[in-house]
Amino acid sequence: MIVVKKFGGTSVGTPERIMNVAKRCIEDYQKGNDVVVVLSAMGKSTDDLISLAKQINPRPPKRELDMLMTTGEQTSVALMAMAMDALGVRAVSLNAFQIAMHTTSAYGNARLKRIDSERILHELEDRKIVLVTGFQGVNKYDDYTTLGRGGSDTTAVALAAALHADTCEIYTDVDGVYTADPRIVKNARKLKEITYDEMLDLATLGAGVLHNRSVEMAKKYGVRLVVRSSLNNSEGTVVKEDVKVERMLVSGVALDKSADRISVIGLRNQPGVAFKLFDLLAKGNINVDVIIQSIGREDTKDISFTCTEDDVDEALKILNENQERLQFKKLDVEKSIAKLSIVGAGMMSNPGVAAKMFEALYNSDININMISTSEIRVTVLIDEKDAERAVNAVHEAFGLADE
Repeated sequence: MIVVKKFGGTSVGTPERIMNVAKRCIEDYQKGNDVVVVLSAMGKSTDDLISLAKQINPRPPKRELDMLMTTGEQTSVALMAMAMDALGVRAVSLNAFQIAMHTTSAYGNARLKRIDSERILHELEDRKIVLVTGFQGVNKYDDYTTLGRGGSDTTAVALAAALHADTCEIYTDVDGVYTADPRIVKNARKLKEITYDEMLDLATLGAGVLHNRSVEMAKKYGVRLVVRSSLNNSEGTVVKEDVKVERMLVSGVALDKSADRISVIGLRNQPGVAFKLFDLLAKGNINVDVIIQSIGREDTKDISFTCTEDDVDEALKILNENQERLQFKKLDVEKSIAKLSIVGAGMMSNPGVAAKMFEALYNSDININMISTSEIRVTVLIDEKDAERAVNAVHEAFGLADE
C-alpha cells in the first residue's frame, strides 16, 4: 500500500514538530506501507524569504523569486531525512529537479504537467521513506518554478495520482474540514465527509484548508483525500465523489479577505469588449472571480471583477497599458472588501437558499455590494469591517453549529 502524506509549514515549524512528524510517518512505514511525504517550508519561512527579497528589490523578477522560495521546502525535506535517520529509519530527500516534476513556465503560478515517478519507485523498493519538496517544479528551461500559495497540496495529490497511491493525507493545523473557519466561528462543526465539488468551491472561495487546484486534480484522477491534524490523532474529513449521508442544504461558509475589486469605468457598449478585457487578463495569468457588468448607458458600460490582492497590481498595470485599446475612461480599486460564500450540493434542489443568506445579512445590518451564484454556491461581496460578523450570522442562519 502506497500512502502519500503532506505536512504544512506549521506542522514542521520547529525541530520538535519535525521529530513529531517523523515519528508519525515512521508508524505507517513500520506497518509495511510505502510512504511518500511532501513537505512545505518551515513555519513562516516563505513569508520571510519574500520579505527579504523585497528589501533587496521591491519588484523582484519572478524567476529569481521562485529560485529563492524553493529553498524553503528543500530545507524541510533535508531536515526531515536527518530526523528519520536519527530515529533509525532510512529516508531520502528529493527536490523537484531530482524527481523531474515538469511544469509550465509561469513563474510564481506554474501548473504541473507530468511527474517522472521512476526515482521515487526505486527508492520505495529500497524500503526508504521518500521525502519530496512541495510547491515546486521544473520548467522546460530547467528553471525552478513554484505552484502558487498552497501548492504543496497540489504536489501531494499529483504524486498520489502518478504513483496510484491508496490514499493522500493532507495534515494541517486543524483536524479536518469545518462548516466555517473555527478560528472565526467558535461553534463550527467538523464534517466527516464532503464531495470534491463542494470542497473545490470552498477551497476556491477562501476556506484555506486545501489548495483549490489540489481538489480539482483529486477529482480528475479519483484520488482519495483525507484532511487531518498533524497535532493529534483524530479522524479527519474524507473528500470524495459521493457522500453517504443525506446532503445538507449548505455544507460550509467561506470567507476570503484577500480579494480586491477592480471596476473598469466607461467601456464602449459593443460586442467583444468583455472578451478583449478578460483575454488580456488571462494572458497575464490573472484569475478573476466575481464579475458584474452594468446596464449600458450613453453608449458606455462598466465592468467590475475581483482578483486576489497578490494579482491586483499586475492587473492594473495590464489594464493601464491597454487603456487606448480597451477605450475605458478610468479604473477604480476597492481593497477593503471581503468575499463571503455559502457552498452546498443541497442548493440544487432547494429554492430560497440565497434569500435566506440575504435575510441573515439584512438582519445584521450588513450591506451587499456584489452577488455571484452557481449551482452549488452563492457569493457576495461585503465591507471587510463586517466580515466576521457576517460569517457568524450566515453560519447560524443555516443551523450549521456544532451541537
